[in-house]
Amino acid sequence: MPQAASKAECDVVIVGAGFSGLYLLHRMRELGLSARVFEAGDGVGGTWYWNRYPGARVDIESQEYSYSFSDELQDEWRWTERYAAQPELLKYLNHVADRFDLRRDIQFDTRVTAAHFDEASSTWTVATDRGETVSARYCIMATGCLSLPNEPQFPGLETFQGPTYHTGRWPHEGVDFTGKRVGVIGTGSSAIQSIPQIAKQAEHLYVFQRTPNFSVPAHNGPIDEAVIADWKANRAEYRQQARMSGAGIVAVGATETLAFDVSDEERRRIFEERWGKGGFAIGAAFADLAIDRKANDTAVEFVAEKIRGIVKDPEVAEKLVPKGYPFGTKRLCVDTGYYETFNRDNVTLVDVSNAPIEAITPTGLRTADGEYAFDALVFAIGFDAMTGALGRIDIRGRGGKALKDKWADGPKTYLGLMSAGFPNLFMVTGPGSPSVLSNMVVSIEQHVDWITDCIAHLGGRQVAAIEATPEAEEAWVAHVNEVADMTLYPLASSWYLGANIPGKPRVFMPYVGGVGLYREKCDQVAADGYEGFRLTPAGQAA
Repeated sequence: MPQAASKAECDVVIVGAGFSGLYLLHRMRELGLSARVFEAGDGVGGTWYWNRYPGARVDIESQEYSYSFSDELQDEWRWTERYAAQPELLKYLNHVADRFDLRRDIQFDTRVTAAHFDEASSTWTVATDRGETVSARYCIMATGCLSLPNEPQFPGLETFQGPTYHTGRWPHEGVDFTGKRVGVIGTGSSAIQSIPQIAKQAEHLYVFQRTPNFSVPAHNGPIDEAVIADWKANRAEYRQQARMSGAGIVAVGATETLAFDVSDEERRRIFEERWGKGGFAIGAAFADLAIDRKANDTAVEFVAEKIRGIVKDPEVAEKLVPKGYPFGTKRLCVDTGYYETFNRDNVTLVDVSNAPIEAITPTGLRTADGEYAFDALVFAIGFDAMTGALGRIDIRGRGGKALKDKWADGPKTYLGLMSAGFPNLFMVTGPGSPSVLSNMVVSIEQHVDWITDCIAHLGGRQVAAIEATPEAEEAWVAHVNEVADMTLYPLASSWYLGANIPGKPRVFMPYVGGVGLYREKCDQVAADGYEGFRLTPAGQAA
């Protein structure tokens, strides 16, 4: 750990000031604990601070993608769109920070570089890039699942003469592509949201696609007054339904009906109805879409037919139809006019699956099939998901063991909350929890509440440290894998598996068992005296 320019002490250090970090700070204050939040950006917001690319918006209906812990907050905030755009989400999180006076305990423009555990005192020493160190009983990583951008590794990138952009680090002042030829590499969620917007400005847009993704229409618009009234009247019930559901989203209208329980005609009618509703609803059309390949094939065929019906050029349409992996096993994208964009005269789709990108050139890029010239280049290549942000911090637990060394073959946690060998270090929506397979705000609130209750329990019983046992961790990791293997998810080379990062171990990271079942498991663990954790009394070394 670097020599500190200054030292401080507090009860809790929180890393990150997004949805997780803000709520954690609020809850720690309620316990009467002193807490400091370190945030790399110059403002709150997390994902919605960094991701300002054109078209960025949430893919869960606005009222559900919001905090539920304060009735007053829910009463006073009014969303303007069905799916809130990045500026509105950032405005909301700034409102939360101001409303609960959170900024006074947040240090901005500060990146945490290291966190080392001291066994003798059962404390964490956290170092920042400003030369500070802070000693705290608890360290909580609220670093986010999608917060470390995947860096481009293309040969020749340094020779490109025009500007380059990454959707995960978009300039705050925005970018004007008017009259420019633009290349976009990637066709994941950020690309699918940004491509229609960039195409409206650019003189010509080249989209370089390796693997097409399934995308469904958002049918976004001003939020419906009837939805607002219904939500207000039934909010408490809807919130509870979300907490105990599979994905933490009420609006998807999950059902127990199986795909072949109905006739072909009825199945198609249900798909059409859910396509017309928009968003993730189609993914919940039948209960077996994620576990039965034949059932899933019916959704694949339906969406493929939709793509072919929207995109006028049959060759382009065929390139956009996903093949070789089941529907929904990569993150399902929610778009506004994505497929329609490929009907524009100024948009060219370049398939690089069989003719890969060989190099970036001074004036564009070269594939195995030819060269493409453009003035600006956008990398929409995603993130080092789930573990990337934690791996960037020098986290060392018992005996000086580094977390990234322990996780060299894939992350190991108990409940996605803690990792054996790292006492008093909590993770919010860590690998092994529902996280990215759920409404993140529902999962964040559940984790923060569990961590808060746990810390209160420890303080009330004079416990110095809590740590996952290796046995409980191994059993949980095995369970996470067993449940994943019962589904179709592992059949796709997705970032859920780390497949988008060269050299990253292929391990399915999120827990597929569902938000409700997971919550019950966590609650039972706590009710049973924190079963699977080792608690060290005060006065003893951890």
